[in-house]
Amino acid sequence: MLDNLYRQVILDHYNNKRNFEKIKGENVKKTHYKNPTCGDVMTLFVELEQNQVRRVTFLGEGCSISMASASMMTELIKNKSLKEITSLRKAFEQLIRHGKTPDEVDLGDSFSLKGVHQLKARHNCALMTWQALDKVLKDEKNYEGFYS
Repeated sequence: MLDNLYRQVILDHYNNKRNFEKIKGENVKKTHYKNPTCGDVMTLFVELEQNQVRRVTFLGEGCSISMASASMMTELIKNKSLKEITSLRKAFEQLIRHGKTPDEVDLGDSFSLKGVHQLKARHNCALMTWQALDKVLKDEKNYEGFYS
């Protein structure tokens, strides 16, 4: 029953992608990212203001897991500080790689991707957007992400 609900959430984000657009602006950073294992591609746009992600959007194409994960992440990190995003990023990686997450971290809809941890070949699909975010934010001093 719960697995079916999670599948519905994933399909909803895949079929009705949130924040699926290009944004421009003085404070917008972007990166193009290609999943090395499957060929899914995306461009991530991040608008930063005073150590906060104000807006985040993406364009791309790929499997339902990578596109749903991108949609979920953009919803999750909007208007969050880089410190908060670091915690979310680490919790999401724990969820995907090990099937667990700290109780104090709310991953929102991203939690529906928990079952991906059983499919090692799909880990990069779920983590692709977060890896793109790491690439965009690697020079920001209050973001640790993958580079910590």
